[in-house]
This record gives sequence, C-alpha cells and structure tokens, in this order.
Amino acid sequence: MRHIGGAILLFSLIAVEPAAAQQSAVCTADNLPSMIEGFFQLTTALGIVGLAVVWQANSLIDMFTLSPDQKKGLKRHKRSALKSATILVVLGPLYTVAGSMMNLPLAQCVNLVPW
Repeated sequence: MRHIGGAILLFSLIAVEPAAAQQSAVCTADNLPSMIEGFFQLTTALGIVGLAVVWQANSLIDMFTLSPDQKKGLKRHKRSALKSATILVVLGPLYTVAGSMMNLPLAQCVNLVPW
C-alpha cells in the first residue's frame, strides 16, 4: 500500500510539471493581451463616467423631490452606484496583484490596472 501511494505521488509530480510549464493561450496570441487590457480600460472608464452621470442626475432629481421616501431611494441609488464603481476600479488591480502572486497564467501577461 505504501508503494502505491509513492507511485501516485511520483506520477502526479511528473504529470503536473508539463502542465505548469505550458504558457497560456492568451499570452501566446499576438494582439490578444493588449486587446484585453484596452477593453478593461474602456469599460472602467465608461463605469466611472456612468457613475458621474448617475450621481449628477440623482442630485438634480433630489432638488425637485418632496417626498422623504423618494429622497431615501435616491440616496440608496447613489450608494449602489458608488459601490459598483468602486468594485470596478478595484477589481483589475486586485486581480493583477493577486494573480501574479498565485502565478495565474492570465495575470502573467495581461495588466488589468486601468491607469
């Protein structure tokens, strides 16, 4: 029984090594990493612009709103928009840093930091 466990361990080390040595298909493509980076930068920029538009529209509507319930709903909507934009801005750098620490193949060749 002990020999079987050792053989399985040895086989798994040999079988995993070539898979770890392979490079990601995304990294080997010619323009794909730069296209992914550009798409992420574009969507982040649109998300920030969307936050500004929603924030200003809610502020404008808030000036003409009389009901306290409507004002609470607008404040909730502003907070929701701010949370979404924060997640959008933080997600790319977090993936880039955490992915490179965990040796994820996509994080090795694609920089998702939007600035």
